[in-house]
Amino acid sequence: MSETRLSERAAELDTADELAKRRELFALDDGVVYLDGNSLGALPRHVQDRMADVIGRQWGELRIRSWDESGWWTAPERIGERIAPLVGAAPGQIVVGDSTSVNVFKAVVAAVRMAPDDRDEILVDATTFPTDGYIVESAARLTGHRMVVVDPADISDAVGPRTAAALVNHVDYRTGRLHDLPGITAALHAQGALAVWDLCHSAGALPVGLDEHGVDLAVGCTYKYLNGGPGSPAYLYVAERHQVRFDSPLPGWNSHADPFGMTPGYTPAEGAVRGRVGTPDILSMLALEAALDVWDGVTVEAVRAKSLALTDFFLECVEAYVPEGRVTSLTPRAHAERGSQVALSCEEAPAVMEALIARGVVGDLRRPDVLRFGFTPLYVGFADTERAARVLAEVLAEARG
Repeated sequence: MSETRLSERAAELDTADELAKRRELFALDDGVVYLDGNSLGALPRHVQDRMADVIGRQWGELRIRSWDESGWWTAPERIGERIAPLVGAAPGQIVVGDSTSVNVFKAVVAAVRMAPDDRDEILVDATTFPTDGYIVESAARLTGHRMVVVDPADISDAVGPRTAAALVNHVDYRTGRLHDLPGITAALHAQGALAVWDLCHSAGALPVGLDEHGVDLAVGCTYKYLNGGPGSPAYLYVAERHQVRFDSPLPGWNSHADPFGMTPGYTPAEGAVRGRVGTPDILSMLALEAALDVWDGVTVEAVRAKSLALTDFFLECVEAYVPEGRVTSLTPRAHAERGSQVALSCEEAPAVMEALIARGVVGDLRRPDVLRFGFTPLYVGFADTERAARVLAEVLAEARG
């Protein structure tokens, strides 16, 4: 299809897009096509004013009184309730705080502690984000277990009577492949093992269905598709049926049943609050809370439909514009196997991404040869998508020129 026709189609698709007006909620006035929301989401416009109040009035004027009067103390659970519908969780199962890495450690060790003593192995996704693997290896050493690295497609066959738990990424951070959360969870449960899922690249981009599919524990970050800001706190999901047995390896005063009793012995609080550790990082937590306002009135199903349409259109434009053989898609074509990003293998990837960014198309690079483009449906449009593919073709043509 010609460049003109694809450009016209992009305009038609943008006109029909029910989420198009959401773009106005974000600080995106610089003419840049921002396709890196799978690394850092864009700033919602209203967050700056909200944080001015948090800093100037809540901290500057109320000071210590804000723990009660401004609701600081309950923020981890309150914000967890805002995230819950986006990942398919009923109330009372998500607490916000700490980093993804810390929450992975809590979840994996807690899962192992809930398993019978004769289960001595922890499965980990072979394609996982490196930190997850590092933490599982450390958790295995600390708990006397062994780590078994398995391709996600093979977990159903690898799980057995010695498996305590498995940690799997819902979406592969490098290729954008969507893994079978319902099927893998069911296979683990059939063998008596627990399922721990990393949702960093799926929450806010597609339906997850934690409760529906019986997930045991899950973690996720909030600075990607949830737009919480750099370093915004992560979250921990503990299924209600496991909360009474959830034994955190990091028992802190914030998760104590009587946190201000300051007793030497630890008695855990009830519910997901057990996932808290120390004093919450209030400034970034309240920035996240404000950012979540952009989800008011939006369904994850609508976001998923647009995400698939955007990635389909991008792949179509790449095929039309980029000479054959210059890039290869690593992202599956099948909708059931695709997250909300497109990863292209390219020999000149570092130089190509540098040139793209210089021309106002921001994606990111995974060495040695992967160009990643994240499609955030709340603020990425079809004209953005067509422009990104067109500029990619121009950069590749000049690189060979």
